[in-house]
Amino acid sequence: MLQVENLVAGYGKVKVLHAISLHVPEGSLVTLIGSNGAGKTTTLRALSGMIRPDAGTIRIAGVDITGLPSHEITRHGLAHSPEGRRVFPVLSVEDNLLMGAFTRLTGSRPRGDVAGDLARMFELFPRLAERRAQQAGTLSGGEQQMLAMARALMLSPKVLLLDEPSMGLAPKLVEEVFATIARLKALRVTMLLVEQFAAAALEVADFAYVLENGRLAASGPAETLKHDPAVRAAYLGAAH
Repeated sequence: MLQVENLVAGYGKVKVLHAISLHVPEGSLVTLIGSNGAGKTTTLRALSGMIRPDAGTIRIAGVDITGLPSHEITRHGLAHSPEGRRVFPVLSVEDNLLMGAFTRLTGSRPRGDVAGDLARMFELFPRLAERRAQQAGTLSGGEQQMLAMARALMLSPKVLLLDEPSMGLAPKLVEEVFATIARLKALRVTMLLVEQFAAAALEVADFAYVLENGRLAASGPAETLKHDPAVRAAYLGAAH
């Protein structure tokens, strides 16, 4: 569904990504793990058009979206739940979710059943249902993360990018976020997950890539990498 080949990207003259390639098959959950500064967030920003790639190709469902602005990439069905959540703080929970469906409501993407999808978000995230009229800026960090994920899902995306969904959350809330990701996986939502908490990411993912200094250092089934001695030593806090 999402095919990335030889992606080079960075900020000005500073190149962060050096010809990385990855594939996210339809209905799968792929994770990209690595240390701070490895280029994980930069990868998602390049995919979603927040920064323009310097080289390489990005395709979604076979369509080349390389270098398109973010709003056009969204029309092709790529949704990005960004690092730091970035909800609309003065809007209600429900209005934040409807903003996620903006391209559907304006005809840029097939409209489908927006009301039905809104109801499904409240089923999937019952805490949001309890707070549907509450201003998003007054939610807890965990609730805002759930809102950011649900808002991205309201696009009815072909691919969902999740950037550090556990960042800044208490351990109990991290468990809740990953339980939600597991439910989305069961629904066969196609996802690319960037996550500092490598153990949790490998536990839930189908396939994984390891990024080091802007280059892919390893890849394989998540279950295999979870038991790889080098990966365990570097990212899971265990040498064997």
